[in-house]
Amino acid sequence: MRIIDGDTVDVRGLTANVRLVGFNAPETWKPACTAEREVGERATARLGQLVRGATSIEFERVACSCRPGTEGTDQCNFGRFCGSLFVDGRDVGSTLIAEGLAVPYRCGRTSCPPRPQPWCR
Repeated sequence: MRIIDGDTVDVRGLTANVRLVGFNAPETWKPACTAEREVGERATARLGQLVRGATSIEFERVACSCRPGTEGTDQCNFGRFCGSLFVDGRDVGSTLIAEGLAVPYRCGRTSCPPRPQPWCR
């Protein structure tokens, strides 16, 4: 597994990157502000620490919240798959949220709300 940023990973054997669901981490690529980039770098580093230090890693692919027929295309999640990542039995999103490196982010069945960016206030 390769860490792309705080909420995106590359899972060996999958043809596209995976957007981890249930939380939003700050962007490191084209951040809206300097604070977002800085927290995004910390979130990315922390996700890497969690994965490297894990006794067990479980990945579960889930359906993306996109219009029917668009999953796996650029119209859905920039062509990424969606999934959940558990390290030692705990969802990594819960850890990053608890540490102030991400915020909860819940999508509906076929769409997502605007992404929160509390780092640029």
